[in-house]
Amino acid sequence: MRLIVFTDLDGTLLNHRTYDARPARPMLDRLAGLGVPVILASSKTAAEIAVWQRDLGLTRWPAIVENGAALAEGAFDDSAYRRIRAELARLAAPFRGFGDMKPAEVAALTGLTPETAALAQTRAHSEPGLWQGTEAALPAFLETLKARGITARRGGRFLTLSFGGTKAGRMADLAARFKADTTIALGDAPNDAEMLAAADHAVIVRNDHGPGIAPLPDETRVIRTGASGPEGWREGMAAVLDRLGIGETDG
Repeated sequence: MRLIVFTDLDGTLLNHRTYDARPARPMLDRLAGLGVPVILASSKTAAEIAVWQRDLGLTRWPAIVENGAALAEGAFDDSAYRRIRAELARLAAPFRGFGDMKPAEVAALTGLTPETAALAQTRAHSEPGLWQGTEAALPAFLETLKARGITARRGGRFLTLSFGGTKAGRMADLAARFKADTTIALGDAPNDAEMLAAADHAVIVRNDHGPGIAPLPDETRVIRTGASGPEGWREGMAAVLDRLGIGETDG
């Protein structure tokens, strides 16, 4: 059995408020001992992800960035981002994206430091932001974007715009690359739902700060954790490994 793990960061592997991952580290060490690739799959940028890969000991693996719009590998190219910003400028809609904000404002909204907020604004493929119009006007905005080839995904905090690409699509590509026959995905927000639905085993980490995730098509593959954040991540991963018959001493 060749496993591969795909995990969201904020609210899943990281504490929603403090960004602490310490409760998950023993399980990350266990997966490393088993030789299991752990792929970070997040709305974060490649610049942000690189910091977390170093901190979590995951630099040997690629990462899925900007909500699946790209993989964190290769040269930096922000042409897609500049096209999105140009379309938003033409529409003049009540959408306030990261490109409209100072680092201090992004920091206040996300809980990041001003330095890491600046990394969050180093975007190449997608634009997260806040819809500041009425809920009644949102569908028309989304339809207008769709006609221009721009998709919108709602995460735990923001509405993120891109020209496509999903965490689920990138997951399939990387599973094939690493010749994995068993995929495990962990997430906590609606923008993780496609990735979770595509996985052989899905862990939905408890989310006390957002809408959570509605029932998936096949809940028999799903583990919903009692704990949130990295405690829930560790709980869910332990349950999946137990379900697969992989004990503490394996590897």
